[in-house]
Amino acid sequence: MKARAKAPARVNLLGGHTDYNGGFVLPSVLPYYTVVEAEPREGVSAYSDAFAEERVYQQRAPDGSWLDYLVGVVWALAQAGYQIPGAHFNVSGNVPLGVGLSSSAALQVAALRALRWLYRLPIDDLEIAMLAQRAEAEYVGVRCGVMDQMASSLAKAGEALFIDTRSLSFRRLRLFEGARIVVVDSARPRRLAESGYNQRRAECAEAARLLGAELLREVAEPADLALLPEPYRRRARHVISENVRVIKALRALEAADADEFGRLMLASHRSLKQDFEVSTPELDRLVELALAAGAYGARLTGAGFGGAIVALVPEKGLELFYGEVSRGYPEARFY
Repeated sequence: MKARAKAPARVNLLGGHTDYNGGFVLPSVLPYYTVVEAEPREGVSAYSDAFAEERVYQQRAPDGSWLDYLVGVVWALAQAGYQIPGAHFNVSGNVPLGVGLSSSAALQVAALRALRWLYRLPIDDLEIAMLAQRAEAEYVGVRCGVMDQMASSLAKAGEALFIDTRSLSFRRLRLFEGARIVVVDSARPRRLAESGYNQRRAECAEAARLLGAELLREVAEPADLALLPEPYRRRARHVISENVRVIKALRALEAADADEFGRLMLASHRSLKQDFEVSTPELDRLVELALAAGAYGARLTGAGFGGAIVALVPEKGLELFYGEVSRGYPEARFY
């Protein structure tokens, strides 16, 4: 008996690094999928098409390989009281790796969907997202928020998914008619566990502590930031202003105002560059090129430290956009 499931890549339109601060995020999904086949087995083993290798879990600590994510979901199920013997997984699909489109969340959500069917587990799509997030944060060791997993598990094509990461409430909104979401890869991959991601999360936690709050979401007055030393002041300023931008972006979606949405994307990128310091020269260059090529707006997507940007582009100007960006940045890859 085998189970087969898939989950999509996600792209974050607005809400960079706000999810683990209890804030607001606005992701969507792309037509790229990770496909997982699972069959009952004692322990965890898997074959990956992308890496052309088979791995078997040897009862050791996480070793930094892609198998950690699959061992992690079985571990998370056990932590939640769902005792299963294990599984053998076959992993395939076309989600780009190391770009910032959350290939890890797609892998874990697809695996959990397959295990849900295989073992008839009474878990819904929101619980799948929470289990996947726990696996990545507590087992793999990347202290991520819940945005990636909720987007991969709950978002639908052609829509943005507004998430309040503190309450876990969410709402779907149609994207703009006559505009396309385009992801441009810088060809500079990164691995989150080896980047400054965990450091940024720790800095946000310390900023909240210094302000007497549990999460930066609770800090509403920018004037409070004057109490903080650097770099905590800049980290908190980004999070607080980014939450405001997400709410404004909701209004822009409701009003079909692509120009305003684009301005908010650019403001987000500048904040991520200057206050949160997660951009790179390559990402900054791609944002500049995207704007010059006619995009309404653009920003880095994912955690930063390499990876990709996301741009909102008029459909009528897509060919011009591809050509102009490619001329200015020949290594660019488009999704």
